[in-house]
Amino acid sequence: MKGTSKPDIATLVKLQEAETEIVRLQAVLEKVEIEKTKLASRLKQFEKALVQNREDFARAQVACRDSEHEVQIVDDRIIKSNEHLRMVKTNKEYQVLLREVDDNKKRKDALETELLEFMDEREKSETIANESEREYELLAEQIAAQQAEMEKKCSDDKELLEEYLEQQRDIGKRLAPSLMDRFRKISKMNQGSAVTSVSHAVCSGCFMNIPPQLYIEVQRGTSLISCPQCSRILYYVDID
Repeated sequence: MKGTSKPDIATLVKLQEAETEIVRLQAVLEKVEIEKTKLASRLKQFEKALVQNREDFARAQVACRDSEHEVQIVDDRIIKSNEHLRMVKTNKEYQVLLREVDDNKKRKDALETELLEFMDEREKSETIANESEREYELLAEQIAAQQAEMEKKCSDDKELLEEYLEQQRDIGKRLAPSLMDRFRKISKMNQGSAVTSVSHAVCSGCFMNIPPQLYIEVQRGTSLISCPQCSRILYYVDID
């Protein structure tokens, strides 16, 4: 691009400085958001486990109630059968009721053994659920504190980012639209780096050698010269 003035090049350098800081700060803030998301995901996993433990405890409670109810039903049958035993008139009826009482007692014994197992499972489930509740509450507090600390630390970066964005807009107003378009395209190609220095005929963006004639033109600073390798706009820096 011929006819570019040295002030234009200086403005592009300032624009690149702002762009570099914008890219850096956006990366920092993005990393913070990723970390916050990871923390939230971790808490969600604990919450899921807590819900599962609560459901296990609820099922154990239902199993105990159902088992207790069944024991009560069988016990009522035994009581009724014993009452009938006192009223039977024949030995045959007596033997039938006696077997019925015996069968129900065996059934009750089995049910009570099963009930003890259910009660043991309920106790274990309750302990696990309570521990999960405490762990979840503790983790929720820790994560909330960590996220708040992250937010506090990056608040300055957010303010600084806004300043550089404003600076970028102000600088952009001083450049021709075609030059701004060129800057944006090159910046996008090189992850936010559109303008870079050259010294000793080496591009500091891609570290490739610049052809002698191009290097001379860069030193003159009367036109915009792009690196043949990475397309960045070059400006000369005298480093001995």
